[in-house]
Amino acid sequence: QVQLVESGGGLVQAGGSLRLSCVASGSIFSVNAMGWYRQAPGKQRELVATITRYGSTNYGDSTKGRFTISRVNFKNTVYLQMNSLQPEDTAVYYCNLNSIDNDFWGQGTQVTVSS
Repeated sequence: QVQLVESGGGLVQAGGSLRLSCVASGSIFSVNAMGWYRQAPGKQRELVATITRYGSTNYGDSTKGRFTISRVNFKNTVYLQMNSLQPEDTAVYYCNLNSIDNDFWGQGTQVTVSS
């Protein structure tokens, strides 16, 4: 069993920054990638950013250039630095761990950006 614990969400004004963290624990084997997804009310869950075990990154179109994902493999930890936040970034942000045979999700952390 794998547990993902997110932290770092909160309320910030437009133009501000937040840093999310996600720590994975448990029976972790053959991790392909970790990443972040988000879901706003009434919308589908969408890709924010992912990073492979080798450091290759992929970003959603709306977050490129503003968000940066990083990872510390031996700590099974992934970070998301979010800059220039806008009200449309308001959502619940979920940590994801993709292994060779399964996907695991955290409980989510709320990010609210006020205008």
